[in-house]
Amino acid sequence: METKKLDDTLCIRPQVLPEQLAEAARLGFRSVINNRPDGEEPGQPTSDQVAAAAHAAGLEYRHIPVIPGQITDDAIDAFQRGIAEMPKPIVGFCRTGTRAAMLWALSNAREIGADNAIECAAGAGCDISGIRARLEQRGG
Repeated sequence: METKKLDDTLCIRPQVLPEQLAEAARLGFRSVINNRPDGEEPGQPTSDQVAAAAHAAGLEYRHIPVIPGQITDDAIDAFQRGIAEMPKPIVGFCRTGTRAAMLWALSNAREIGADNAIECAAGAGCDISGIRARLEQRGG
């Protein structure tokens, strides 16, 4: 299961399938954050299916759904709490990994700055430059 590291706490990737979660646990991940709303595309596993597989693999699971282009402050706060509270390392996912990267960047903007957040996300294959103003607003 290929992931891209954002920091020592979080790696991101596109959609995680339930059958991949045992491998995630074998790779050392201890938690999963799902940023996809249920029903985003046909054939996508539901949050309940992913949660059941995560728990069966011994992983903690949180569902923090975000509609593309509509990241709310509540979602950022929930993501930040998840990162703080969940066992590490964590794998976060959405359809492509970009929403997870955006939530990570927005959660950490005060500490790492907008430029560093954008650069780290780019290194993980995600272009989050479109949220630069919001990153700067959050203290980066």
